[in-house]
Amino acid sequence: MDTTGTPADHTADPGNRRAGNAGIAGTRNGYVHGYGAREAERLTTQADVLASLVHGDREAVGGPVTGRVLEAGCGTGAQTGHLLAVPGTRVDAVDLSAPSLTRARARHAEATAAGRVRWHRADVTDLPFPDASFDHVFGCFVLEHLAEPHRALAEWLRVLRPGGGLTVVEGDHGSTLLHPDSGAARAVIAGQARAQERAGGDAFIGRRLAPLVRGAGFGKVEVGPRTVCADRSRPDLRAGFVLDTFVPVFEAARQEVLAEGMVDAEEWERGMADLRRTATDEGTFHYTFFRATARAPR
Repeated sequence: MDTTGTPADHTADPGNRRAGNAGIAGTRNGYVHGYGAREAERLTTQADVLASLVHGDREAVGGPVTGRVLEAGCGTGAQTGHLLAVPGTRVDAVDLSAPSLTRARARHAEATAAGRVRWHRADVTDLPFPDASFDHVFGCFVLEHLAEPHRALAEWLRVLRPGGGLTVVEGDHGSTLLHPDSGAARAVIAGQARAQERAGGDAFIGRRLAPLVRGAGFGKVEVGPRTVCADRSRPDLRAGFVLDTFVPVFEAARQEVLAEGMVDAEEWERGMADLRRTATDEGTFHYTFFRATARAPR
């Protein structure tokens, strides 16, 4: 069903497709960050500040992210522009959130009009594409929000041509290191992870990315760390990642974290202040993402 008003866009109606915990907007999808303007701004900052970590190695085993690319869980289109920066790339961007797709389409109006990107409202575990439709599948911070990430990976493999490439990036809250250390900050992080788990997601999925990708049937799987190290020598990361990307995740999840009962309101405020303190003076902040590249069997 085309709901966009332009022939370049094809928004699939998921209403008659198999129900599940997927997309990024479905029931129990683990997305506890919200869908408002502040979250859209955070996603843009995150994509830009982490661009070298996410997209820097374009010759990894999964091959260059080019040709016909499926962007699974595109959200507001924060990563889409980085994909389109590769000449010749054509993107089919998929998400379940209609408001997010509206923002994404407006952000990339020129590329949409030129036919370089098409937008689809669909479930990332039940895609409206034939087998072997794509040269590459790209997913960034998507699997952590799904109750059944193996289903998504199996579906992504289905729509890849033989020998096609996969790039997946996920985080792991267990990799967070702070100085000065703070029990209150660690309790806030643990509370957010627990709230995400209760909603069907996994804030620690980075550590199991390799077995998940192999278990889905991909070959030539390589997983490597991409670490953010922010101290006074990297004010860009202090501002762009610590203060404008990481901290807002927990600000948005305040209600859910307090509902878990792992911290009370006073400790939550203290923990948030301590997270911000890592971006001042001699504070340091470390967080590790994991980037998997792989190939569909020939």
